[in-house]
Amino acid sequence: MNKDTMKEIEISHEYKFKGRIVNMRLDTVKTPEGNVAAREIVEHPGGVGIVALDTDGCVYMEWQYRRPFDDLVYEIPAGKRDKDEEPVVCAKRELEEEIGLLAKEWVYLGVSYASPGFCTEGLHLFLATDLYEGKVNRDQDELLIIEKVPLDTLVDKAMSGEIKDGKTLIGILKTKEYLRRKNL
Repeated sequence: MNKDTMKEIEISHEYKFKGRIVNMRLDTVKTPEGNVAAREIVEHPGGVGIVALDTDGCVYMEWQYRRPFDDLVYEIPAGKRDKDEEPVVCAKRELEEEIGLLAKEWVYLGVSYASPGFCTEGLHLFLATDLYEGKVNRDQDELLIIEKVPLDTLVDKAMSGEIKDGKTLIGILKTKEYLRRKNL
């Protein structure tokens, strides 16, 4: 079997729930072997994560309560994309809304699939530098604690398991490697 013959063919899909952030559907597919199978899919518009790095080598981080885990989660600034919104436009909006910063330089670090076994969410990651002051404009239900942390400290926290959020892990480690390669 090769990559070209591994795709499934959709037979049908049925929406089980349509919400404000996600839709849930049940797909019936035909596998490459000819079997019929059910696939539960969560549709999500995707989002962005921003590693905002200042001239001192510090990254702006957020502590935010996350209901699914009933815990405070340590994260880079991030947010959900609006329908048909370009990822960089979303990243610029989210950085200003959450942290109150704008950036002159934006580097695209790539996309990460949050949970590709059942969810369509893709997270586009960016490095934002040459930061300057904007205006905070958080959502009504968004309560954040903002910290500035040296990038090397965050790499240590990523490697020790202190950072658990996937987009933050990827963003921090890709930023560190991007900067290493840039200085070669």
